[in-house]
Amino acid sequence: MSKVSATVKSVRGFQVAGVHAGLKKDGALDFSLVASEVDCIAAGVFTRNKVKAAPVLLDMQRLDENPNSIRAVATNTISANACTGALGLQNARATANLVADTLDIAAEQVLVMSTGVIGTHLPMDKIARGVELASANLGADWRAAAAGIMTTDTRPKLGSVTVETGEGAYTIAGMVKGAGMIAPNMATMLSVLVTDAGLPLPELQSSLSAAAQQSYNRIVIDGDTSTNDTVLLLANGMSGLSLSTEQELDAFQDALNALTRFLAQEVVRDGEGVTKFITLNIVNAASVADAERIGQTIGASVLTKSAFYGSDANWGRIMASAGRADVPLEPDSASLWIAAGESFASDAPGLEIFSGGMPTDYREEDAAAIMAEPSITFTLDCGIGAGAATIWTCDISHEYISINGDYRS
Repeated sequence: MSKVSATVKSVRGFQVAGVHAGLKKDGALDFSLVASEVDCIAAGVFTRNKVKAAPVLLDMQRLDENPNSIRAVATNTISANACTGALGLQNARATANLVADTLDIAAEQVLVMSTGVIGTHLPMDKIARGVELASANLGADWRAAAAGIMTTDTRPKLGSVTVETGEGAYTIAGMVKGAGMIAPNMATMLSVLVTDAGLPLPELQSSLSAAAQQSYNRIVIDGDTSTNDTVLLLANGMSGLSLSTEQELDAFQDALNALTRFLAQEVVRDGEGVTKFITLNIVNAASVADAERIGQTIGASVLTKSAFYGSDANWGRIMASAGRADVPLEPDSASLWIAAGESFASDAPGLEIFSGGMPTDYREEDAAAIMAEPSITFTLDCGIGAGAATIWTCDISHEYISINGDYRS
């Protein structure tokens, strides 16, 4: 298993910046730029929401037409540039044009991302200021770049993995933003990932899709899927290492999986108003897809999340959620376990509270003690197959309502 660092020192050939362009009233960083010294092979995964923001539409087009020579990714906050019609697409292209002019590259080599309020147009004077400042401050400050893409996030989220090979080493690094409007449906936030390894485009896209499926697609905060969800992976090959063999590609996949899983879990930990980090292990379901569906349904249940917040071992809400996931489930064959912490030993899954269609003879005070912990693992053994999936979710608190009740102000 690759070891993930919660920092990024540098990735050969890449420079980043996070600046205050005047988008946020409080002076916080609000615009970011990631740029490569050379052309990159680029892959992406995007929201499945049918209402797609202008930057999503633009990036999808550019990766379809020009995936072999991407040079930069620009991200703005405050405005999602979604539901903004023809002017929204015009402004997304204009942002790319500004970056291209500043970096002396082609507009088609620039990807853009936006986050913020839906239905608002980009303030292009401030976007231009952000491009100017970010281009002038390109360097290795990944923390500032990660801070520059935050909305309701409370802290920057970034990480890196270095892979040693017999011929040298390469790094995969990235940042993510997301705290609300998070539901597993492809990407569920904004993330930029980079590597100085070299990979062919089909393998790069396959690796990103697989990594997103086991990480960004396995998190739930509130059950909503954004209009702007985007995950981009850029590979510039400046480590001098070209990955092509099955062993090399497997090692890359392992490292990318570890990094995206870490970043995805960071999103949940920093969720809006979150007080508890919840791991849902769904095992022995009819299929992996069924296990995912059950876990996602439990993770998005407001009733269940309210019980998490109140430290209430109300297992009935979990079983009810699992039962409405619209996949095979036999309650008489199922069992439910809870344990403190973020994982459990396979031979000691914790306290069994439901089995054979009814509660066990557990002590309520034992269950309550586990539920009072900041991190809790639930294991639902469906008892009908070999499908398994892990979903990471959280509770829902009064603070979540406070944040979203006046989000636009």
